[in-house]
Amino acid sequence: MPNMLINGEFVPAASGQTFAVHDPATEDVVDHVPQAGAEDARRAIAAAGAASRSWRKATAHEKAEMLHEVARKIREHTEALATLLTCEGGKPLVENRDEMSWSAACFDYYAELQRNTRGRVIPSVEPSQLAMVLKEPYGVVACIVPWNYPILLMAWKVAPALATGNTVVLKPSEMTPLSALFFAEQCCDHLPPGVLNIVTGHANVGRELVVSPDTQMIAFTGSFATGREIARLAAEQVKKTHLELGGKDAFIVAEDADLDIAVPGVAWAALLNAGQVCTSTERVYVQESIAARFIERLVDFVRSLRLGPGIEPSTDIGPLVGEKYRAKVEDHVAEARTKGAQILTGGQRPPSFERGFFYEPTVLVNVDHSFRIMREETFGPTIPIMPYRDFEQAIALTNDSDYGLGANLYTNDPLKVKQYYEEVKAGSLWVNDPLTDNDAGPFGGMKFSGGARELGEEGMEEFLETKHVHWDFNPNRKDWWFPY
Repeated sequence: MPNMLINGEFVPAASGQTFAVHDPATEDVVDHVPQAGAEDARRAIAAAGAASRSWRKATAHEKAEMLHEVARKIREHTEALATLLTCEGGKPLVENRDEMSWSAACFDYYAELQRNTRGRVIPSVEPSQLAMVLKEPYGVVACIVPWNYPILLMAWKVAPALATGNTVVLKPSEMTPLSALFFAEQCCDHLPPGVLNIVTGHANVGRELVVSPDTQMIAFTGSFATGREIARLAAEQVKKTHLELGGKDAFIVAEDADLDIAVPGVAWAALLNAGQVCTSTERVYVQESIAARFIERLVDFVRSLRLGPGIEPSTDIGPLVGEKYRAKVEDHVAEARTKGAQILTGGQRPPSFERGFFYEPTVLVNVDHSFRIMREETFGPTIPIMPYRDFEQAIALTNDSDYGLGANLYTNDPLKVKQYYEEVKAGSLWVNDPLTDNDAGPFGGMKFSGGARELGEEGMEEFLETKHVHWDFNPNRKDWWFPY
């Protein structure tokens, strides 16, 4: 059983209690991890606080060397990390190998970017004065990460947080804590004690990290409901929050789209990780003139995909991570069916699997925006499709959502592309290349999707606060307006 990382040591929970981690493909227990409580969270916060005094003074060269070493070790342990992720999260092994590559690249990116972190000197009022704008770390950052990309979404927070001189207390999801603990054991043994701490547990641990007066910033990726509660609790202390929340991403397929590319592209965007991606395509809008052909070909393509355990090389789509997540997908599909939606393929638990949280990839038509499957985050392998009359309607349908995380478009028409990126209210837009991340390109949403930005220079700026310094070299200055 792996232990938590607090102040450079791997320790059990103070209570001695543990909880089980299950394989979503078999429902078997993979391992047990410590069930941390508030006391453990406070120990980790204290360790991070003590370490921050020296870590914030580490040179850019020292931090770069350490972050590059983390990246190197992620690559060295790619297969072990990817396999563990598949066992606890269900995602196909090939996708988890990609996640390791992306995660290592993130640490490398911020290792170098932090070398260029700078403030500026601004004009002063008098010759005897110096005015500066400084950028400095917040202090202790609590990072709360989800289960769908446990290492990657950790990297998107931990790498820039450490690069900018903050120390971190990380709480992984209770669904996928094993990969985070393995990451700590194998990839972070060279970091100074207390710089990175990891506590495993449930919501009570996360709440302690949020409400503690000794954490200066909360970085969270997860649901809108949880993010809103974190914002409410943090507001009591006017604490910095970095919230990347849910999405209900749209995909527009224009009439000039090449269906040989658009059909597998839409399926990829909707079914990657069984649809358990914050930027998963959850609404598809297809121009009326090509809708019938597109739908027929998409259904054939989806039927060709193999559902199975993620550890098997031939698997295209793995299980959902847990029963409550599958139940939510089933509720959305059942309501859509009741309201008149037509299920063209899927729409059920696969009868060939007696165990595991599998759900068939599902294509639906005859849907509209009164359906929950078109308005609420489903987070599962569903592809609801609506035809549209003209591009203006497609834009309007795309924007008709409380969320604004991302959106996709297939077209070869530059005028449509320009209208799309000018009018769609979402933080990340993809044209003809769905769900492609770029370490230098900021990622984040609008509206209920939160206002945080990860990756790019913006992702590093999130972990720095600004200080203005006004310095007068003349200590005897006495020309204020009131007399002495």
